[in-house]
Amino acid sequence: MIGNFLHPNTRAMLQAWQKLSARTGTDDMADPMVADHRGMIGLLFVLQREDETSWSFRSAGAEMSAIMGRELVGQDFASLWSGADRILATGLLAAVEDAQRPGIIRGRGETLTGKRLELEIPLAPLEAGSRGLRVLGLYQGLGAQGILGGRPIWRHKVSLVSAPSTPVEPPRLRLVADNS
Repeated sequence: MIGNFLHPNTRAMLQAWQKLSARTGTDDMADPMVADHRGMIGLLFVLQREDETSWSFRSAGAEMSAIMGRELVGQDFASLWSGADRILATGLLAAVEDAQRPGIIRGRGETLTGKRLELEIPLAPLEAGSRGLRVLGLYQGLGAQGILGGRPIWRHKVSLVSAPSTPVEPPRLRLVADNS
């Protein structure tokens, strides 16, 4: 992953995900507290897999919806992207699902007037719910939102995809002897 270059809110979300996913039932780890991360609550969202290619917003924070200028619940995450960017974004979701580890999209959101906000969007798998796999995301701006001039973001572009790290499995070798 892109390690030291992460926004503090992205780092906090990934650390909270790591704490929660490392639980083994009787751990005494302290739960992440909402009070510790008030600045990011309105930027969190949850995606749910609907079918092979569709991930819909199950929930989206009020601040994220305000930046986008519309309610996102029920919309497909892929609809935020176009062309090759759509393939990269949905490909990352598939990688997050497959590895069961977080990944990050770096990119930008653009208004109709051409104003741009650099973005960091970490995506982390949650336990599968009754309706399928869910992914927690954070729509983190890397600059002041005032640059948008109150205009909603209507298009997203990908500049970097940081795929989930996968644990290295030791090589397995099985020898079979046949003395017949």
